[in-house]
Amino acid sequence: MSMTLTLSLLAGALIVGVFAGWRGAQPSDFLKPRMVPWRFVMLLAGALAFLLLIHLGTLLGVTHRGG
Repeated sequence: MSMTLTLSLLAGALIVGVFAGWRGAQPSDFLKPRMVPWRFVMLLAGALAFLLLIHLGTLLGVTHRGG
């Protein structure tokens, strides 16, 4: 995967994560139930962002020294 695609996906995951965090923090309305599990979406976006950061590190040449 190229650097441009990785950075684009990372930006998208961060935007989705922030939006889902904001929507998940809104107070519940019992008359209108939530159809999207926003906290779970935020968790998935955070996990994807973490994996993309690791991939970005490998693209930049960061290596792991095993001990």
